[in-house]
Amino acid sequence: MRTLGKLWPVSNYTLGGGGIGQVWGTTARDEAVRTVHTAIENGVNLLDLAPLYGRGEAEAVVGEAFEGHLPEGVRVTSKCLLGTDSPASIKDQLEQSIAKSLKTIRLEQIDVFFLHSQIIFDDYLFPSPLSETQQRWSVTQRCFNDAVRPAFEDLKTRGLINAWGITGTGHPDAIEAVLQSEHKPDVVQIVTNLLDSPGSLKRYPESARPRSLIQTATEQGVGVMGIRAVQAGALTTAFDRDISPNHPEMQDFERAAPFRALCNDWGSDPAVIAHQYALAMDGVNTVVLGVKNQQELLACLKGGEPLAADQVARIDALGLQRP
Repeated sequence: MRTLGKLWPVSNYTLGGGGIGQVWGTTARDEAVRTVHTAIENGVNLLDLAPLYGRGEAEAVVGEAFEGHLPEGVRVTSKCLLGTDSPASIKDQLEQSIAKSLKTIRLEQIDVFFLHSQIIFDDYLFPSPLSETQQRWSVTQRCFNDAVRPAFEDLKTRGLINAWGITGTGHPDAIEAVLQSEHKPDVVQIVTNLLDSPGSLKRYPESARPRSLIQTATEQGVGVMGIRAVQAGALTTAFDRDISPNHPEMQDFERAAPFRALCNDWGSDPAVIAHQYALAMDGVNTVVLGVKNQQELLACLKGGEPLAADQVARIDALGLQRP
């Protein structure tokens, strides 16, 4: 157990909603429910959910698994994807999102509610053609300060959420500014893998620099949830879904060939080692598992401790980290 920023004790691993929501391949509902129960029985105490994971499937799985009565000490998150909009519209969208999630999970409060959008500076433009649609899926710093943050604080005051956070996949300079602000988030989700790669989440040309963001969050007392430990499958033995040869995840998979060869020499599963590597990164409080069934879950939980320093050094010596 570690402490999630200034909040509460959290297990080394968090169960992510992507897998049980069928984002990473098909999973039957009953298997997803059993996976959630198995995670809790093995000490996992945080479930990272969102309505967009399987169009509500992940949250429905947890609602069915516990019927509104989470085991003592178990907490859940949810998320909302917004664009740059007026304060009234932002508040309304967050209200609708939290109400729907609470109903689906069958709870009265979400422990951490995340803004799932990319945060950017007010005058920032993504490369074309993304710039033509960025207002729909990114939030400017002004919108965040004037609309999103006040709406989060209102939800917190009303007891609908216990804390709030951001997904740190937007422009790193803007994320850093939010982490260093006077009214900072309680938690941030940051890419945490041995490639330092956000893969297809990266929509800007500048360096992602996730490790420096983790350091900033730690210095500011903001909890860090590591995401993309296996980089959406690029750090596993094989993808469980069709991927284009030019897709960023496939490019990372090919670049990670020396890592898989090293894991083979160790007689270890690359996915397990990748998660252990993420756990060993300084400042990471918990690593989100993107598993979709009990088999994948238990394989990761067997490697529930951070990777040994000498093994981390061997992996780093491969030179796979993006500049």
